[in-house]
Amino acid sequence: MGHTTMHNDDPKGVSRRRFIAGTGSILGVVTLAGHAMAAQQPAVVAAGPIPSGAHVPVLVIGTGYGGSVAALRLAEAGINVHMIEMGMAWDTPGSDGKIFANTTSPDYRSYWLRTRTKQPLSNFLGFPIDKDVPRYTGILDAEEMGGIIVYQGRGVGGGSLVNGGMAVTPKRENFGAILPSVNADEMYGTYYPRANAGLGVGTVNPAWFETAECYQYARVGRKHAQRSNFPFVFVPDVYDWGYMEQEAAGTVPKSALAGEILYGNNYGKKSLQKTYIARATATGKVTISALHRVTSVSPASGGGYTVLIDQLNTTGDTTTTKTVTADRVFFAAGSVGTSKLLVKLKATGALPGLNSEIGKGWGDNGNVMCGRANHLWDPTGALQASIPCGGIDNWAAGGAFAEVAPLPTGIETYASFYLSITKNPNRAQFSWNAAAGRVDLNWQTAWKQPSIDMAKTIFDKINAKEGTIYRTDLFGVYKIWGDHLTYHPLGGAVLNKATDNYGRLHGYSGLYVIDGSLIPGNTSVNPFVTITALAERNIEKIIATDL
Repeated sequence: MGHTTMHNDDPKGVSRRRFIAGTGSILGVVTLAGHAMAAQQPAVVAAGPIPSGAHVPVLVIGTGYGGSVAALRLAEAGINVHMIEMGMAWDTPGSDGKIFANTTSPDYRSYWLRTRTKQPLSNFLGFPIDKDVPRYTGILDAEEMGGIIVYQGRGVGGGSLVNGGMAVTPKRENFGAILPSVNADEMYGTYYPRANAGLGVGTVNPAWFETAECYQYARVGRKHAQRSNFPFVFVPDVYDWGYMEQEAAGTVPKSALAGEILYGNNYGKKSLQKTYIARATATGKVTISALHRVTSVSPASGGGYTVLIDQLNTTGDTTTTKTVTADRVFFAAGSVGTSKLLVKLKATGALPGLNSEIGKGWGDNGNVMCGRANHLWDPTGALQASIPCGGIDNWAAGGAFAEVAPLPTGIETYASFYLSITKNPNRAQFSWNAAAGRVDLNWQTAWKQPSIDMAKTIFDKINAKEGTIYRTDLFGVYKIWGDHLTYHPLGGAVLNKATDNYGRLHGYSGLYVIDGSLIPGNTSVNPFVTITALAERNIEKIIATDL
């Protein structure tokens, strides 16, 4: 396997993070409990710390959707790519034999450099549920900024590690408001289909759904939606639906049916590790350095760009700082990561030629959450699949699309729970705070009010029809709305404003943005399919014309 170094710095005192030195080393696939779990365990990932002084044709900052698409297509075009990932590789089981922690029992693996959990539902049955955890480079970053908590995935695969996998293509009639400078015919004819194929998108078997115990909560959500004359739609997902049916039958280890979602799925979910990244590394042209963080990008005297990179340990300390030269750099650190880095580089003089659109147009995809307390004749089920499969569409009439979400607590709650995506018009801006040496975001919690109003177009009506009330015990004491968070950060380096119409940054040849920061704040549905499709569109043009 090449040279392996064990680090004894994790809080359990057990050596289990393996850093594979040397590019091209391959990490094997784990077999568990007599089941050949190749499809479920993370796929092979070529990994290795990038050496200081290295020169690479292409450096990709981040391993989420946009970065993974870029890496695969560049590699297929014969170009060597090195990817930099701030989080861990997530390729090695912990002391419990599993790579990822369970949603109901967060531990050191669960949070990015926090000493206390910051769960989206802060309370349950009136009791606070957050708890102390060891500081560790865990999988979920709950980043608090300007009146909002932005949840982001940390690790090889980015947000694909921690989301519910809801793979939704926006309705064609809504696309013009999402990306006005992009040709919709091309997106719906070529790039959305390409993205859906590359991501492995599928939909629950409707016949199985009707009887599956684990989707009783979704059937109750459907019944209440339809009784109030709202359309209920099945929502595609990248979870392996065949695997979930086997979970229900008890023939494979459980993941969605064990409530896994918030801190990773050990089985069943087709994260980027198993799709785009697996195919990219299989080309032999893509290497990945995990636990590395880019701090600066600036023009190099001999052409290309000088990139400064910190190598981290699992407590978040910088162990080494490296200087690398790259001919081209793709910013794919996510809406927040890319925007913060570009704002800092512009303000501090590393990339002063970036235009004034950098940092603008940031939105939360209108995310707002709520719960409803159902009557005793509408139990939602003690067993709930953690992967949502349906939603309520009131976008045209009320500006809201609501996922019927799980509450996988393991007990009967009689609660219906929802994550709404709304047409919230408010946009925030990132700016450089020179005194504090950091980037700030000017979002205000009060800006969530349009989202609440839009979500109420669905749930006030359902409550009136069903004679039910909102739950007030999920987000604090007597607090109905989860208006303090987003799972879907978008914008900050908007397409055709901060960049040209294909993600080339204005002012610098060879610098590109290829992630969710290109999308101005809203996609009308869960955004990752649109991020992926836009990346497919942009990288095809860039390879054809720039390389």
